Amino acid sequence: MINWKNLLNLFLQENCPLCQRSTSQELCPNCIRQLQKCHNPNTHSLPIFAWGTYSGILKRAIATMKYENHPEIARLLGQLLAQAWLSHHGCDHNLVVVPIPLHAQKLKQRGYNQAALIGQSFCEVTGLQLKKHGLERIKVTQAQFDLSASEREENLNEAFGLGKDFCLRPKTPVLLVDDIYTTGATARSAMQILRESGISVYGLVAVAISVKSVNSKHLSP
Repeated sequence: MINWKNLLNLFLQENCPLCQRSTSQELCPNCIRQLQKCHNPNTHSLPIFAWGTYSGILKRAIATMKYENHPEIARLLGQLLAQAWLSHHGCDHNLVVVPIPLHAQKLKQRGYNQAALIGQSFCEVTGLQLKKHGLERIKVTQAQFDLSASEREENLNEAFGLGKDFCLRPKTPVLLVDDIYTTGATARSAMQILRESGISVYGLVAVAISVKSVNSKHLSP
């Protein structure tokens, strides 16, 4: 007798985007185990709460998600971030989650905003409310990785505006979410527009934080 379930699973198998092993998940079990080892509790300090440091397989997973058209990886990363958040902060529902937005031009080019996908998965696990359009990117900016610290600040000056989800000011503080925290220029720019609009900012959660930011202890935006 044909086992239709096993046959269906066979057709649903795809290659892991990190190692090319066959898998029915976002990543294969082996890569997931390696990724889980990147969890770093030393990065769990507000106002910047990160799941791990931006290196090794975590860095590769984020790059694959963003630049190789694998938005499904965001779901797994958001779940890992959410589980760490719950273990440290519990179920505090007095926050709204706002992803760092992409400019419409970049969004059209990539096809998705990885921060919004991470935020969606994060909220599914934590029970927090997602405001996908709390912020909008109103300025086309250069890629940050080739810029100095001062150039990053200038690049992101007045880059954000309030989005359609905040036509009415939220009554609860905002928790920003992004894939990577590096120098804090993006976080500072986003927080500035929120605070200037009278909106309280609780902090920012990110899947990864740069090794330099961890070592320098400059975690506050």
